[in-house]
Amino acid sequence: MPQIPPPNLLSCLGLENCSTPSFAMSDSVPSDVIGRRIDVNGELGTVRYFGNVPPVKGPWIGVEWDNPLRGKHDGSHEGTIYFKCRHPTGGSFIRPNRVNFGVDFLTAIKNRYGLENTKEEDGNEMIVIGNKPVETVGFDSIKKFQSQLNRLQEVSVWSSAVSCAGNKGEIAQTCPNIRRIDLSKNLLSSWNEVISIAAQLKYLEVLNLSENKLKFLYDSPSPSFTFSALKVLVLNRTGITWTEVLWHAKGWPVLEELYLASNDITISERPTDTLQTLKLLDLSNNQPIDGDQLFQIAYLPRLEQLILSDNRISALHFPDVGLGCKTSMFPSLQYLVINGNQISQWSSINELDKLQSLQSLSCTQNPLTGGSKEPQTIRQLIIAKIGQLKILNKCEILPEERRGAELDYRKAFGNEWKKAGGHQDPDKNKPNNEFIIAHPRYQLLCLKYGAPEDGELKPQQPFMLKNQLLTLTIKCLNQPDQKTLVKQLPESMTIQKVKGLLSRLLKVPGSELKLSYESPKVSRFNKTHNQILTFFIDNNIYDQRTLFRILKATNL
Repeated sequence: MPQIPPPNLLSCLGLENCSTPSFAMSDSVPSDVIGRRIDVNGELGTVRYFGNVPPVKGPWIGVEWDNPLRGKHDGSHEGTIYFKCRHPTGGSFIRPNRVNFGVDFLTAIKNRYGLENTKEEDGNEMIVIGNKPVETVGFDSIKKFQSQLNRLQEVSVWSSAVSCAGNKGEIAQTCPNIRRIDLSKNLLSSWNEVISIAAQLKYLEVLNLSENKLKFLYDSPSPSFTFSALKVLVLNRTGITWTEVLWHAKGWPVLEELYLASNDITISERPTDTLQTLKLLDLSNNQPIDGDQLFQIAYLPRLEQLILSDNRISALHFPDVGLGCKTSMFPSLQYLVINGNQISQWSSINELDKLQSLQSLSCTQNPLTGGSKEPQTIRQLIIAKIGQLKILNKCEILPEERRGAELDYRKAFGNEWKKAGGHQDPDKNKPNNEFIIAHPRYQLLCLKYGAPEDGELKPQQPFMLKNQLLTLTIKCLNQPDQKTLVKQLPESMTIQKVKGLLSRLLKVPGSELKLSYESPKVSRFNKTHNQILTFFIDNNIYDQRTLFRILKATNL
């Protein structure tokens, strides 16, 4: 028997020993071992080499580990390069008898769900459910076992070492009704093996292949009948490229959701005859996405949800239209996620108002949202800048919140608006281009709520009694000889109390006293104003300042 070096010497040589060495195990190594995915005690890797590694005798498998900390070298040994790794410590040599090359799809299902069919010596059938064998007789047991597999519609074989489809036609014969499969973190190494599984499942709608390092060949796209019912495909961390996506998407005729996170993808070309049914696209944690890449996917006609988290996006821009107009890009986009990027300028938020269908936005963990301003202030500014938004960071925007945000925005930038050329008189209201670029919705808000009055734009006074008084000029229209009265009243004083005060001053019964409000903007109060004012007076539910604020905000 060949001499085996001590374990510590093997380690120094970059070779990993096994508890029971055997050099005859090479017969069990698949003929297409190079490129195969393997599992060694829960650590996953890819076979890059199979053969001898002198001076130690016997066959070795060269592995590039998914976790580079698991390895010991870069694929070379004593000056000889046997294979190459992306990481200098990503490689190891191990004996074949330590390697798990995986199981077929059906075996994984039976192992995961505790379904096993065995036959006793007396001819009786045993169905093992979980850990309990259940004995039945003859045909009934077989029928019951097959019925359990036949009824399966949703299957999860996550991390079950699935490496192949198994015998041709066996999946279709055994469990043809499967509609949803989680095949993530297995040992599948080729897209063709995925096709072999899917081709036997004509009802397959959802397929998760995340964390399978797949090789996507260009010999031919997937036959359209293979994925004829597939609506959701998850390919996170599979190593697929954008070119490979477009090539194989020809075989996904009704696909609605595609997840491509963490694949180092660069969007290199526009999908012209593929992905036209797509409603959701997840491109999170890929290569930095710029305007040119966004343009490539901007005209997917049915795209409603776009997830672009952690893509180092620094700016958003839709150059086909100017401010205040709606872009033709992303015509159906309703839900946008841009968390964890590098957006630092409000101009990008202004651009989002161009999206004609946008209703939901998530934009946390950006420099813009993590600055010195309070989170609630940031939220209000975003709401005011994007007019059609209904959900922000997963929280619904109620009509009251939108109204408050827009009124506060109108007031906060009112002085800047006046300095830029804004004016209460529509004929003189001509803010400069710089202001319009920074605040493209401001003019619209002035039309909606009225231009801000000078009194609204005064700096807030310190909290002192004199600063909490409102000055009212009181005229008695039915008594021309009555002297005009000027009174300073507390802002908390209710309208009903004001009415009582005036009744005493003017010596007019309260029931005969009719109040109207004259704004500096409007010389006379019309019928609608009187109706609204009378409503608040009769119900006695608002103080003066609140009422006047409502009147001003609604152009009354």
